[in-house]
Amino acid sequence: MSKTALLPRCPANPDHLPFGRDKPWLAPLAGYSDLPFRLLCREYGAAVCVTEMVSAKGLVYQSPGTNDLLVSLPEDQPLVVQLFGAEADFLRRAVGLLREAGYGWFDLNMGCSVPKVLRQGAGAAMLGDLENSLAVAGAMLEEAGPGRVGFKLRLGLDDARTVLPDLALRLEDLGAGWLTLHPRTARQGFGGTADWEALARLKPRLSLPLLASGDLFNAADGLRCLEQTGATGVMYARGAMHGPGIFAAHLALCRGERIAEPTPAALRAMILRHMDLARSLCPGKAALWKMRSVVPRYVRALPGTRTLRRELCRCTDWRELTDALENFLAAASR
Repeated sequence: MSKTALLPRCPANPDHLPFGRDKPWLAPLAGYSDLPFRLLCREYGAAVCVTEMVSAKGLVYQSPGTNDLLVSLPEDQPLVVQLFGAEADFLRRAVGLLREAGYGWFDLNMGCSVPKVLRQGAGAAMLGDLENSLAVAGAMLEEAGPGRVGFKLRLGLDDARTVLPDLALRLEDLGAGWLTLHPRTARQGFGGTADWEALARLKPRLSLPLLASGDLFNAADGLRCLEQTGATGVMYARGAMHGPGIFAAHLALCRGERIAEPTPAALRAMILRHMDLARSLCPGKAALWKMRSVVPRYVRALPGTRTLRRELCRCTDWRELTDALENFLAAASR
């Protein structure tokens, strides 16, 4: 059996990706944006979802767990696969394998500041070697086709080693389909404040779509970012982790509607739906363990979350988890 045959098949991808003010994207969230979470975000209005970050080497060598990150369904389209790695040959081979398995849209992570990724020369470390970064980008685009690869960037390694707009313009010249900018440096990580002005400066220099990321904690942040920067659209990360309802709220604001904080009843419906998707799509206990950490994020604004977290850590089956949630929400509704 060929290695290609071992990859999960991807349902037919659309010929075009949607971009726009009313087309919010879900960011690639390591350990978070699995298939159940992506489907939930889509039900609330996410226009495009990006997979968790996939190692190009891991994919080529069929490392354990890699395939789990790629499982998809027809309802999970359009889907972008985000890859990471710093060697052009491996990225080319990874894209080729994915193309043969039916995947059509790709993204290269050039912004992750996690130390274990940086040590591989990947993620934001690629901003320190632009010629290699462009070689990797060129290899991916050659294999995937012009316009089918996006690139997620930061401002640079630190304030003394910024790479914009030069890198963005060179990626556009190579045939990039879109760019996503998290306007912090790698050294900042997630500290400080995202420099939305950098997005505003870059957007007029580009003819391709520019997605904004960084400090988009709620839908109001997303709309304000669009207004201040002129970005083509937004990609929600931490805001989506706190609740997929951010996509519905974003679309409501685009329509000029007012939004309110979700009620306990609305939170209950969202969490139970996430649990249902997780149970049906992720066999075994892994989904249960993940939901024990997910639920407190969704209800973080309600009193008693710390107690709920302790109770959830003792849950060993879905019934116990559901009971703990129902008791918590009942108390919060009084």
